[in-house]
Amino acid sequence: MNPLQQNIHAYIRLDDEDGYVAECMEVAVVTQGKTLDEVSQNLVEAVSLHLEGEDLAEFGLVAQPSLAVTFELKPEYAQV
Repeated sequence: MNPLQQNIHAYIRLDDEDGYVAECMEVAVVTQGKTLDEVSQNLVEAVSLHLEGEDLAEFGLVAQPSLAVTFELKPEYAQV
């Protein structure tokens, strides 16, 4: 039996038309928002609602998993 995962991984990418899109890797959750703050809040809410009342072990997750997020920035945001 595989150990249960502590993290749910998500990826946020820029969508030129609508702002940002977030997609989870382990659970079927996709959401969007106009800003990084908005998409992050929507992601937390969507994951919570998706897993509400579920047996997290069936998803391979511990009882209170963390949400680990990777996001993509355009080069102009990365200037030092």
